[in-house]
Order: sequence, then structure tokens, then C-alpha cells
Amino acid sequence: MRTANRSSKKDIFLSAARGEQPERVPVWIMRQAGRYLPGYQKIRRQHSFLEVAKTPELAAEVSLEPYKVLDVDAIIVFSDILIVAEAMGVPLEINDDGPRLGNPVRDWNAVEALKEFDPDRETRFVGDAIRAIARAAGPDVPVLGFAAAPWTLACYLIEGRTRGELPTIKRIMYADPALLHALLEKIAHATARYLKMQLDAGAAAVQIFDTWAGELSLDNYEVFGLRATQKLIVELNAGAAPVILYAKNGTHLLAALARSGASVLSVDWRTDLAEARRKIGAKIALQGNVDPAMLLSTQENIQRAVREAITKTQGTGHILNLGHGILPTTPVEHAQAFVHAAREFSHATPPQAAAAPSASER
Repeated sequence: MRTANRSSKKDIFLSAARGEQPERVPVWIMRQAGRYLPGYQKIRRQHSFLEVAKTPELAAEVSLEPYKVLDVDAIIVFSDILIVAEAMGVPLEINDDGPRLGNPVRDWNAVEALKEFDPDRETRFVGDAIRAIARAAGPDVPVLGFAAAPWTLACYLIEGRTRGELPTIKRIMYADPALLHALLEKIAHATARYLKMQLDAGAAAVQIFDTWAGELSLDNYEVFGLRATQKLIVELNAGAAPVILYAKNGTHLLAALARSGASVLSVDWRTDLAEARRKIGAKIALQGNVDPAMLLSTQENIQRAVREAITKTQGTGHILNLGHGILPTTPVEHAQAFVHAAREFSHATPPQAAAAPSASER
């Protein structure tokens, strides 16, 4: 199904998220409002990360910068996945060396002490930022909200901080699974209400980041990660608004991720898009999945990577993105080349005419 020509960016984005074939493949970039942009750098010289995230005017300004500089098809609100943890009563610091949570949650008393917060009150600044972005961008541009998946937020709550080493949460997972399930359920409930607030504020879609999903085996993901994510998505009840689920290093989890209830699966560069399409079918859209390091390469390589990604999905049900967040050392002109390549390839080569998968990919 093809939308009419000259569709708005929102129409194109939502069409792709529904698994359709819009007139071109929409494109945005994870962490697109970040350290590689001069406007963001200027603001950060004057304000801390959390000051920017909690000041709607500043959050809107840095969120809008990649839209103005790169001409992406969607604007994701500037925030952090750990805002929910702080709202639940856990002290949060975010410095240049990454986030750190105080008072790690490692026993029943700590789980029971987590607050059930009111998103419209304690995290209103996120909703206000979304409203400000939507006003500035207008009705034809989709604004995206986001949050952490329950498993990933639990990793931070239990470990305090992590770069991928998860010894404490895995010890609890094996030694006291009931405790972990209780924590995951509490997170799922809080996050569903938090994302609902973002949709009510004007977000056209929301993305759930499961950064540490790939650290689980398929069996453990189904028991701990998937079950809690399904609860979140059911309770969110997003209606027509797409729910995007990103699972880093989750190739081995594709079949389970497809049962999450998400309408779009965002995959990293380790996952072949053609293989992902075969495994999950056509009902769920795909997002991704160019290696962020590719944007440190040449513009010719960037163009080639974009063509390969779009060809593998034949432009159907595909939102072009990176396989993870854009790297801070990325030249702005390379990020622009990434977006431009998507536009040029979509217009020059209609998606339905893109090369079919090779015999080994069928």
C-alpha cells in the first residue's frame, strides 16, 4: 500500500510503522540530539545534562536542533531512560562518565520502598518538552517519546551503574527470581503510565529501549524481559500510536521480541534486516540498522550502507536508523549524508524495485 505523494513526515513515518510502503523510507537517528552537534555543546557548557532534560525550553531546543540541521523525519524528546528511576525515589546523577544511581535496589524492602509516582506531576517537564517541540515543529512532524524497558531499568536500579557487567542482577535472577519479578512488575506499571503521559502530551509514537536485553539467553529473556515488556505494552494501550522496541544485541531474541506487542522492532547492526524480516514476518515493522561507526567513515560508504539497508527491506515497513546511538565524534556532515542518502535512494529507486534477496537470503 503506497501513500499519496507529498505526504507529511508524520504520514510517512506512521505508514512505515504500520508495515506499509510509504513513498520513501523515513529516517531519524538514535541519540540525534547529542554531543556531536554544536548547539548541544554550547548549551551543555552552561547547564548540566539533567538541567537540560528537566528544563522544557532547553530540552525542546536541543531536541529540535537535529531536525533543523539534519532534516530528519522524526524528533525524539531529549531526556534519559533513568528519569523513571529518579521519579520512583532513587537518587540519580548523570556526569560525563555516565549515569549513577544511589541506593541500589537489592532486597524486598528496597523494592517496596519504590514510589508509585504521578507522571503528570513528578515528570511533567518531559510532557512540557514534548508539547513545546510539537508546537515548534507543527502537526506534520512526529515527536517521539521514550523510556527504558523494565529489564534494562532493573539492571540500572540493581547495579547502580553498568557498562554491561550485570553480576548482581543475574545473581538475584537465579537466587531470588520472585524478587526480580516483583521489581520488574513495579517498573512496568510505572513506565506504562509514564509513556501514556508522553502520548497525551502529543508524542506520535514511543520507543522502549532494552539496552541490556542481549545479555540474557532466550529462555531467561522470555521469563524476565519479555513478560515485563508485554505487561508494559498492554497496560500502555497505545492505540494507533506505534510502540517501537529496541533490543541491543538481540538477534537471538527476535522470535520473542516479535511477541512483545510492539508494532516496530528496532535492531542493531549485528542483525541482518532481511533475516529479521523472514523471522518476524511482515506484520511488524523494522527500524535500523546501520552501524554507528559507519558514520565515521566516508560519505560513499555511508551511502552504500543506506542503500543496502533499504534494499534488504525493499522499503516496506522500514524506518531507517542506526543500530545504536550516534557516536559523539561523528562529523555533522556525515550525519547529514546519512539522511540525504535515504532520501536520494528512496526517490531514485522506488522501494518495490529494489533488488530482491539473494537465494541464500530467501
